Amino acid sequence: MKMATRDAYGAFLSTYAMDHPDIVVLDADLSKSTKTAAFQTVCPDRFFNMGIAEQNLMGVSAGMATVGKIPFVSTFAMFAVGRALEILRNSVCYPKLNVKVCATHAGLTVGPDGASHQTVEDLALMRALPNLTVLNPADGISAQALLAAAAQLEGPVYVRLGRASVPLCYEEQEVFAIGKAKELRAGSEATIIATGIMVQESLQAAETLAKEGIEVRVLDMHTIKPIDQEAILKAAEETGAFVTVEEHSVIGGLGSAVAEVLAENFPVPMKRIGIKDVFGESGEPEELLAAHGLTAQKIEEAVKGVLGRR
Repeated sequence: MKMATRDAYGAFLSTYAMDHPDIVVLDADLSKSTKTAAFQTVCPDRFFNMGIAEQNLMGVSAGMATVGKIPFVSTFAMFAVGRALEILRNSVCYPKLNVKVCATHAGLTVGPDGASHQTVEDLALMRALPNLTVLNPADGISAQALLAAAAQLEGPVYVRLGRASVPLCYEEQEVFAIGKAKELRAGSEATIIATGIMVQESLQAAETLAKEGIEVRVLDMHTIKPIDQEAILKAAEETGAFVTVEEHSVIGGLGSAVAEVLAENFPVPMKRIGIKDVFGESGEPEELLAAHGLTAQKIEEAVKGVLGRR
């Protein structure tokens, strides 16, 4: 079964949020694409279409948070972290308001929309903002669980959501905690730390490597900030080599966060897989992932590289 994390967001809003009267949903005239239209249908009095005015969208959400509401704010990632960055920084993060920014259409898998809409720098920008928790779920099940956790967390949260449908890698009722990575596969020779939709490719790579006698640990780092330092250092001590994988620039995202932890505490050989400081381009999602080396095969090669087994 496949599900886009944006679809999981819509399902979350029309179930969990419907039963929590303090939750309000704001959108920037993209409710069909962000899937907030599902909430509008069941709770029209708590849905606000702010039009194509992302800075106002963020500012109004801040105002609502000051009077006890829990705003879930939605637009495409490009607009949430681009057009609305100043307002998010100064009006939401600085006063540490209880706003949840759920940005869809992130990463290369926006596909034919091209470079202008393929946000490959959002994690870097968001993790640099003080007071902001940054989440990047791998599939529909983890998305709904992490969104529920975000709703219960006091303070601003950024949730990265995708357009393309991806395979599920979790079972229903799986328990998630913000700031705690999930170990999806045990291994002692190296560790793959992945985030978002690259978790599935990493699991596939680990399975292939196991057939070659290379047992690799796979961690889903769904929380980019605060990063799970305990899981990283435990894996460093027990496996001694790392590959990080993200549908994001290699600058400032997951790979950078992991490298910072290792460099300051327990340096080990490491390879970052991500987008190599370039913009995206128009194409089908699978073609774009392959063009930028975001495949199970490239992950396998990177693991062998850090282990010196080319």
